Amino acid sequence: MSDARPAAAEPAAPPAARMAIAVLALIGIFDAAYLSMYKLGIIGGITCTVGSCQQVQNSPQSALFGIPVSVLGLGAYVTLFALAIVGVQPRWADDRRIAVAIAVVSGIGMVFSAYLTYVEARVIYMWCMYCVISAILITLIFLLSLPGLRRPAAA
Repeated sequence: MSDARPAAAEPAAPPAARMAIAVLALIGIFDAAYLSMYKLGIIGGITCTVGSCQQVQNSPQSALFGIPVSVLGLGAYVTLFALAIVGVQPRWADDRRIAVAIAVVSGIGMVFSAYLTYVEARVIYMWCMYCVISAILITLIFLLSLPGLRRPAAA
């Protein structure tokens, strides 16, 4: 006699890319929070071993519509972290909407970061190492989001 009970469905394993995205977004949160605290006057200065971080943070291009760019970045990284954490939960692991949301947020962030990198190089002629770190992080997050777009939508 065989046991006719159906086997319980295995929960989907959390996608490794989303776990990596969560880690990178967490690093981005710390990076953007540090710059935001400086820009908002919570801390008095920035320790910058490479570049001219304070000059870049004090440039007219460091705000968009009166909102510090670092605060916008902090919001993006918090959003990406939350999406990645939700996206590794078994219930949401195969949900394509999470993959699309991560790709859209990180894609916008990457394009904006590329623009800001251009501004650093061609307008203010100074570099901020924290901005460069952020540009690398958001690019990596975007690249890690791409394979999730190829998965079919969950039924």
